[in-house]
Amino acid sequence: MAEQAVPRADTPDCLMALRLMAESPENSELAHALPPSTASGFVIRPMERRIAALEDAARSTRAVFSSLETVYADARRREKPGYALLQGSETISDVLGAAVDACRTELLTAQPGGARPHELLERALEHEIPRLWAGVAQRTLYQHAVRSDPPTMSYIERITEAGAQVRTTAEVLDRLVVVDREVAFIPVQDERSTAALEIRQPAIVRYLVRVFEHAWDRAIVIDGSLRRSAPITSDVQRAILHGIISGETDESVARRVGMSRRSVAEHVRKISERLGSNSRAQLGYLIAINGLLDNLGDAPAPPRPNEAAPR
Repeated sequence: MAEQAVPRADTPDCLMALRLMAESPENSELAHALPPSTASGFVIRPMERRIAALEDAARSTRAVFSSLETVYADARRREKPGYALLQGSETISDVLGAAVDACRTELLTAQPGGARPHELLERALEHEIPRLWAGVAQRTLYQHAVRSDPPTMSYIERITEAGAQVRTTAEVLDRLVVVDREVAFIPVQDERSTAALEIRQPAIVRYLVRVFEHAWDRAIVIDGSLRRSAPITSDVQRAILHGIISGETDESVARRVGMSRRSVAEHVRKISERLGSNSRAQLGYLIAINGLLDNLGDAPAPPRPNEAAPR
């Protein structure tokens, strides 16, 4: 049975585009229907050809990137790595000591915690004094707690006389050593003697120097008249009060400010008695509503190196 023809003018364009309708070969003004199986071939085959072409292009491109990956990996293997993991106290000490002994222009160090062992300080002097005399600029950050330790203060006095600069702050985030702004050493975890990173990636070293400079600008110069001055006391008290408000334990606060846990606990006890607090949570609330941190802000600003110390 012949398919019935319909006027071409009455045939929707979408049916013509999908090849479900076609013009009659005998009369262009008429159109007739085509089986969907036939029409699909006209529509889908061009799509399949385009897909095949894209797949060929993808395979070729993947092959190019694969060869480039090989070249890149070879180049990276020849590069000097930007960091090295140092494990064990002996390895850390040897590598760090060699880097510091090779220092030519500048040594930056941040030393968290309080007093340092007397024997360690004496050994350090044997290397630091000659280095300072040779013209190496040395700046060291300690925490305020060292001001109450005579051996550490004696050591600081001797290295400052040789040309070093030393300041203290309420908090030192972590140990940091930067040699000639070329290599930096930082601990990997809280137990600093377990593992450390030796960093030579310039961007990271530059960032660590900026962290040091930020802390240095806010630290207080060590001077005999300032060892127990109001700025020092206020800094320590502020750090302890912040720790209480933040819900930290005495041990956590002690580690952060370089004091013993017993000393921090004594500070907390005195503040609790002063405010009439019965719990740690209540103490944090009372500190906030009584404006103790605001009152500490009234302490005189610490002098900068080019300012005369108050008499």
